[in-house]
Amino acid sequence: MTGAGLGVMDLCVTIKGVSFLLQTGMGILGNTVVLLAYAQIIYTEPKLLPVDMILCHLAFANLMLLLTRCVPQTMTVFGLRDLLNDPGCKVVIYAYRIGRALSVCITCMLSVFQAVTIAPAGPRLSRLKPALPSLVLPTFAGLWLLNMAICIAAPFFSMAPRNGTVPAFTLNLGFCHVDFRDNLSYVINGVAVSTRDFAFVALMLASSGYILLLLHRHSRQVRSIRRSQGGGAETRAAKTVVTLVVLYVVFFGIDNVIWIYMLTVAKVSPVVADMRVFFSSCYASLSPYFIISSNKKVKAKIVCAAEQEQPSTDNQETSDK
Repeated sequence: MTGAGLGVMDLCVTIKGVSFLLQTGMGILGNTVVLLAYAQIIYTEPKLLPVDMILCHLAFANLMLLLTRCVPQTMTVFGLRDLLNDPGCKVVIYAYRIGRALSVCITCMLSVFQAVTIAPAGPRLSRLKPALPSLVLPTFAGLWLLNMAICIAAPFFSMAPRNGTVPAFTLNLGFCHVDFRDNLSYVINGVAVSTRDFAFVALMLASSGYILLLLHRHSRQVRSIRRSQGGGAETRAAKTVVTLVVLYVVFFGIDNVIWIYMLTVAKVSPVVADMRVFFSSCYASLSPYFIISSNKKVKAKIVCAAEQEQPSTDNQETSDK
């Protein structure tokens, strides 16, 4: 290979590595800050609202996704090899699949719960709304069990990279291989994951559309409610949920276009796999910053922590003088 070719390859590797590093660092920092803010809120308040409980769990799922997928991916891009053995690959891939699944499921749950919260009270909803806080934890448990069952096949096909060529019907993740051995297993896995994702995305789109319809249809009522103490919070929360759903759907669409392409070929290029990882992880990296910017409770805790840190720094500078 010529020097020019090596230079282009090095540039591509550098761009890819820096992109993954920035995405991973921003995502881990943002989700950790959200979790620490909610930990402080839980410590100071008797109980969390259902939406706050869901946002906290969403940050945990996204952090889990980033730690199990983007961190090893970034290390691999920068040339680190033999990061995991076979058991390590099975654990990491299984945890990543669950984290990715929970991200879409909890975003859907957030959208549905918010739609029920702002929906006009009727005969059925009048009994459902007071029960929402008690339904959050059982729903979390159900989503964990559902996705642990759907993702159970992933550990059986996961292994550390082997020397030599990558077999057909194998997802080359760099730090691990997911070898489906034959076309049937490869397609069944893809269809199962895609069916689950599309079902939850369809539900979140329907509930978000309903939220937008309510906000549009009752704009005058919403403006009057906004003047009260609770109405403004519900409206802001609804807009945050819709923003998160739109953000997820955009990256979900890109992710699944690449995924459908990957299902049609026997050997997947590492570049294509890297592109899918990057776009599928964008939501996990960006969503905490939407939560921080739009959630007054989280923002207040962060500002409070920053203000508490500032006097201690000033006092230290004064003592040094």
